[in-house]
Amino acid sequence: MTGVVIVGVDGSETAMRAARAAQQLAIGLGASLRVVSAFDSNRTEVVEIGTDKWIVSDAAEAEAVARAVAERLADDRLEVTYSAARGKPGEALVKEAEVQDARLIVVGNRRMQGLGRVLGSVANTVAHTAPCDVYIAKTDQP
Repeated sequence: MTGVVIVGVDGSETAMRAARAAQQLAIGLGASLRVVSAFDSNRTEVVEIGTDKWIVSDAAEAEAVARAVAERLADDRLEVTYSAARGKPGEALVKEAEVQDARLIVVGNRRMQGLGRVLGSVANTVAHTAPCDVYIAKTDQP
């Protein structure tokens, strides 16, 4: 395999569309695929019921989202890994691309038009700061 393709996911249907596009690109490039879900804070809560104890955190929730998407993208032609990355989504994807020496970042086009464009979008942040190529998947239509 040559290189790594990174895709950001948040559990939404539009993010899953971007992940499917990333899957096909990674297969076509002979690259591995890394599914990343960002979390902005590191809140942790301990939940106790009787003698049972659970630790719930933003990082664990983000990792669970990335893992679920990675499992859905499993394919014999592709190595798929996943992780949670701390930070705002666009910044977290760029940092992960730097760490992984990624070949490509795939993001959806959500919030690329209208007011969202003014407020900022993940795709816009990534496109302007990525250390590698960026593919913006059309995800706003099924």
